[in-house]
Amino acid sequence: MAKSGSQAGGTSKKLEMKPEGKRLEDVKDGKPAPKPRLEAFYKENVVPALMKKFGYKSIMQVPKLKHISMNMGVGQATQDTKLLQSAVNELELIAGQRPVVTKSKKAISNFKLRAGMPIGTKVTLRRARMYEFLDRFINIASPRIRDFRGFSDKSFDGRGNYTVGIKEQIIFPEIDVDKVNKITGLDITFVTDANTDEEALSLLSEFGFPFRKRD
Repeated sequence: MAKSGSQAGGTSKKLEMKPEGKRLEDVKDGKPAPKPRLEAFYKENVVPALMKKFGYKSIMQVPKLKHISMNMGVGQATQDTKLLQSAVNELELIAGQRPVVTKSKKAISNFKLRAGMPIGTKVTLRRARMYEFLDRFINIASPRIRDFRGFSDKSFDGRGNYTVGIKEQIIFPEIDVDKVNKITGLDITFVTDANTDEEALSLLSEFGFPFRKRD
């Protein structure tokens, strides 16, 4: 049976209001969200610099950042589940995205740990959120590290990925120190599609990543 004109009109109106072909993070108040600063910086500055340095013949050869992964281990969560919930909430504030809970794969009797017990939390950032976090990490969070002199360039894995360990989550301004129950560290991995560590190092350096200066 054919739908009435009012029904058809209502359906059409809803479809017009819905942004088609857009991810939630790309749309704000029905309008396209502005591109992250570092995403534009990559296209306008990083790509030309790396093409000149490594002699790439095509833009497709230029390495790029694929995603950023963060994980926070909470070993004491086996005795106090509130610590795990706090870690999840804090990582969500840092990342701007809800993390998932990680569980143990093996049982370790000495630590009273059973297989499948929740022991941490992790989150993976891509696209706009990835660039926004990178910007905040380089320009805001890193300078807040005590006695900070730069990160070592020795923490690449041989496949173009770089991992850095943060000892205190309170370096991130999103964390309210007065509400922190326990100082917790986290690992951050910057995953690239670079073929070598040298190319990945150059990629992150062009973004302004604060590597330690060599003597």
